[in-house]
Amino acid sequence: MADAFSLKGKRIWVAGETGLVGRAVVRALENQDCTMLHAPHSELDLTVQHQTHAWLQANKPDAIFMAAAKVGGIGANSTYPADFIRDNLAIAQNVIDGAYKAGVAKLLFLGSSCIYPKMAPQPIHEDSLLTGPLEPTNEAYAIAKIAGLKMCQFYRAQFGCSYISAMPTNLYGPHDKFDTFNSHVIPAMMIKFQNAIDANDPFVEFWGTGSPLREFLHVDDLAAALIKLMEEYDDASPINVGSGQEISIRDLAYLLKDITGFAGDLRFNTAQPDGTPRKLLSSDRLRALGWSPSIGLKEGLEETWRWYCTNEALMPAGQSCASSGT
Repeated sequence: MADAFSLKGKRIWVAGETGLVGRAVVRALENQDCTMLHAPHSELDLTVQHQTHAWLQANKPDAIFMAAAKVGGIGANSTYPADFIRDNLAIAQNVIDGAYKAGVAKLLFLGSSCIYPKMAPQPIHEDSLLTGPLEPTNEAYAIAKIAGLKMCQFYRAQFGCSYISAMPTNLYGPHDKFDTFNSHVIPAMMIKFQNAIDANDPFVEFWGTGSPLREFLHVDDLAAALIKLMEEYDDASPINVGSGQEISIRDLAYLLKDITGFAGDLRFNTAQPDGTPRKLLSSDRLRALGWSPSIGLKEGLEETWRWYCTNEALMPAGQSCASSGT
């Protein structure tokens, strides 16, 4: 640990500011006495080294929340592994090395719980990293994220950079990706239910047995944790950020069935993969710093569903949530 790093008066850049996590961090920083720097993907391609380095040299942020990444669900990760490892390796290298060359005082790299071995002891502690094989369906993404956190460690070791890494559990909330191919589990389920409601389908089918256990964290809780880590944490070891609560995919599906108002049945296609059987993070180190989540799963899911239903532009043509009574 080191002295506190106050954000007051600092120039802050949230890389990936238009994504799920980036938007949440920007929202959380609105009441902070700091200057926000902006470089959305439409203006700056972080996979292009000379663009990234030039922007960092010109803007000289004091701190970076590195939330930029190419993300997707099981289908996208399995279909395009080369894209996921290429783009995420490029983003990590360009931003971390560019930050060092631009004299950035502190950087927080956002990893993922998928960096841990598929069969890691539960709950997963930070020292489980690189102790076993990864989950094959998102191995390419995981390897890129491991490389990013290792870069932070190595730049700290060689150059003394105050670069840290946080490993969040499965996230959800407003501004998530809502499409069946690229979405993670919660928005993908919501889409399935809405499509079934609009089509008056008698059932909704999900991949796998429904037995895997998952931990979920609302993205606004993550944002609060990341700000706390930026201000109070300065250690080479990555630190987990999780809710500490598990739910099976089957129980999650039934909970969303109630929230969305779908009246049909649920089916589970056991011919499709389950993925990792269980993935619960140990967040003891973060909780020791005084952080704990404040948004319950049901409350957060209801909020996310309302947000989805009031953003018609995110839905396929001709669809809305009106038929589900929201």
